[in-house]
Amino acid sequence: MAFDIDRLIFGPDDVDLARSPLAGKLDAETYVLGAFNPGLARLPGGNLLMLVRVAEALREPVADGFVHSIRWHDGGYVRDAWPLELCDTSDPRKFMVRGGAWEVMALTSLSWLLPVELSPDGLEIVAVHYDRAVAPHASFQCYGVEDARISRVGDRWLMTSCSVSPERHSTTLYSSGNGLDWRFEDIVLDHQNKDMLIFEGLIDGRYWAQTRPLGSLYFAYPPGSAWRAGPSINLATSPDALHWKPHRQPGLRPHADTVATARMGGGAPSVLTPRGWLTLWHGVEPKEIVGIYRTYWSLLDPDDPAHVIASGHKPLIEPHPELTRPLEEKMYVRDVVFTTGIADGGDHFVVASGEADLACRITHVPKSRFGL
Repeated sequence: MAFDIDRLIFGPDDVDLARSPLAGKLDAETYVLGAFNPGLARLPGGNLLMLVRVAEALREPVADGFVHSIRWHDGGYVRDAWPLELCDTSDPRKFMVRGGAWEVMALTSLSWLLPVELSPDGLEIVAVHYDRAVAPHASFQCYGVEDARISRVGDRWLMTSCSVSPERHSTTLYSSGNGLDWRFEDIVLDHQNKDMLIFEGLIDGRYWAQTRPLGSLYFAYPPGSAWRAGPSINLATSPDALHWKPHRQPGLRPHADTVATARMGGGAPSVLTPRGWLTLWHGVEPKEIVGIYRTYWSLLDPDDPAHVIASGHKPLIEPHPELTRPLEEKMYVRDVVFTTGIADGGDHFVVASGEADLACRITHVPKSRFGL
């Protein structure tokens, strides 16, 4: 579906690496592989804030028979070298290290989060706050901090992110009193879960969140079931946003007859509307290495988010090749739109997405699209 306002607002060329957290701390040249998957929040003064994932990569990762990765270590950054013959480098975002009984992966970049302030409509850059960047600070995030999702609950902004390391692939929580200055709270999920989204409001005094735990094994639904086995969106509750308990009832699950959503996960944090909790999520259609990522929507019961009131079975937002055509020489994946933020814009929602794992996309989606 086409929208009247749908454009890229921030990309690799907008990042000043001289002001990166890695600047002066790594003995190798880097470049911006992507500036994408932005969390989105409305600031007290009315402007919007994107918390942009900047994937900073080595300019020459392969040298002298080795492939290199970047790792945070003791306040600085180092390069690790892996023998090229032991690695599968077919995916430009990562390389697989062969020889183990299970998959072992290293990244071709290290990610950190850059606050980018926008005008109230999200269409102009007001300021880029390098002094407030969120960067690795501990061994459990030595390979980076990825994919911020921001929710405002009461007078606090809560930001979940994925922290990556050999120790664990965890979800970490940050908080802010103004939506701009972020304080690390703690690890809140200890299993591989890249899509934890906290609802923008309490239900019966408790925090709710969507989660998406990943694994290598899924049990089959019975023959003839409406559901497909695989990654799905679960629910969890908490008294304080730090300690989370899985909810007994399942959340959103992929339909057996829909290949386009064979894999799914959370997108933007759920926001309360007159019809219920609006949640934007991604569905992935298998294709080559990465697949085709599209954005879909559902409305959840305001008192029981495990109950789905309505869903849009056609994509809400699809990959848009024309937007990235001016950046063609920087493209390394295609067919990907990954929605990560939403804000109220009056008669529309301002929706923030990552386009092609490369740049930040802003789309104005009329509320009438959801029957609001």
